[in-house]
Amino acid sequence: MSLWLPLLIAVPVVGAVLVALLPKGSDTLAKWLTLAVTLVVLALTLVMAFQFKPGGDRFQFVFERDWIPAFGVKFGLGVDGIALVLIALSVVLTPIVVAASWHDADSPHAKYSVKTYFALILALEAMMIGVFAATDIFLFYVFFEAMLIPMYFMIGSYGGAQRSYAAIKFLLYSLFGGLLMLVAVIALYVVAGKNTFMFPQLVGAIQDPTTQKWLFAGFFIAFAIKAPLVPFHTWLPDAAAQAPAGAAVLLVGVLDKVGTFGMLRFCLELFPDASKFFTPLAIVLSVVGIIYGAIVAIGQTDMKRLIAYTSISHFGFIAMGVFAMSQVAQSGATLYMVNHGFATGMLFLAAGFLIARRGSPYIADYSGAQKVAPLLAGSFFIAGLAGLSLPGLSSFVSEFMVMIGTYSSAAFGSGALTVAAVIAATAVILAAVYILWMVQRVLHGPTAESVSGMTDLSGREKWVVAPLIALIIGFGFFPKPLLDIINPAVDHTLTNVKVDNPAVAEKGAGQ
Repeated sequence: MSLWLPLLIAVPVVGAVLVALLPKGSDTLAKWLTLAVTLVVLALTLVMAFQFKPGGDRFQFVFERDWIPAFGVKFGLGVDGIALVLIALSVVLTPIVVAASWHDADSPHAKYSVKTYFALILALEAMMIGVFAATDIFLFYVFFEAMLIPMYFMIGSYGGAQRSYAAIKFLLYSLFGGLLMLVAVIALYVVAGKNTFMFPQLVGAIQDPTTQKWLFAGFFIAFAIKAPLVPFHTWLPDAAAQAPAGAAVLLVGVLDKVGTFGMLRFCLELFPDASKFFTPLAIVLSVVGIIYGAIVAIGQTDMKRLIAYTSISHFGFIAMGVFAMSQVAQSGATLYMVNHGFATGMLFLAAGFLIARRGSPYIADYSGAQKVAPLLAGSFFIAGLAGLSLPGLSSFVSEFMVMIGTYSSAAFGSGALTVAAVIAATAVILAAVYILWMVQRVLHGPTAESVSGMTDLSGREKWVVAPLIALIIGFGFFPKPLLDIINPAVDHTLTNVKVDNPAVAEKGAGQ
């Protein structure tokens, strides 16, 4: 029995309470205390991660305690390689977001205090760790829904002019998906007849193909809304555009990954026959999302909405990799979740820095920013290049793995996945269009009068972008440490889904 995971959840919870209890007027102390707590969580996670054994038991650092014994509900925690890298993504982004959001809650239009905003960030961090670590499906559902609360208040109380609409839309979509999943969770418990919600014990428990299909649908729709996949995506552009930049980073960079993580963990392993049956639908939705998100992004005039639509395209790639059911594709999809968090997180933050200086989210209000703020412009440019998956940057590795793994997948003995990969590859061209066009209009050309007085990155902001740039470049050239952790977990998934593991997987993933 390990206490690592309960500790990682408890530290930010305690920190949130301490920040919330600070006396009125302690805004600066609240910020520094929040930053300190997130750095402690990061340090603890790194210590734990170095003790993880990729070739050991699938779930490590296991913690189990009875929670609701009458229904077999346990407070069950444990991580495999997939969950571990997503927890690491969460705890790396959170202190960066705290440092970047130093003045996000200072607006006189904010509904609540500064300390409340930072307490919400800590509460959200605890929920993010919990949702990836939960091995009890009912506990996963609790964290899945609990994440909505701090994010709802961060958008609705500290966001833009249409924040109330965006927050309510985000909440309603998510609650609808959560309701479907709750029905499926209860049905899974009843039909399995094992008096437990523990994931390892429920794998293989449902054998009837029709039952699998109905339960798969309940889980899949909830995860498709969270991801989001087309046509369940419409809440994301509004929420991301109206949220403070830091909240948008956690929303798109981490919370949305719960959807694709859930597909990979629960949909495939609990309902393997249904997963194979619905794979054509999932692949079609993924490819449509890839192309649709990229095309719509080209026409956006708002920077944050543009970035949100690019994420819809990226999530299409991730979902396609999940359902391609080859090791290369699924390892690439998991790596994509991490790399997308860093790249899109940095793009949101750089856009947030520009908007905070100019006071406008509209691309047309910027021109020639690189001449007056070269470091900020350079950060924006690097993040944009990572968003279009330029070779040498981290997103390229994962996108390439997804496409080559999908293209070469023989899981279903047909050329359908090959066609899907070829169509998806056209998004590479579209990505170059929407990113380079935005970069051209914002950074280059004659310096607009409204931009001429723009200041460059402050010392604090340099500390925000520097680790993200290092991670984007580092994992672009050397993704092996992450893949060594991810690959064994993917092997377990494919074994439970009863899909042959192509021999090319190890070679493709290692490179």
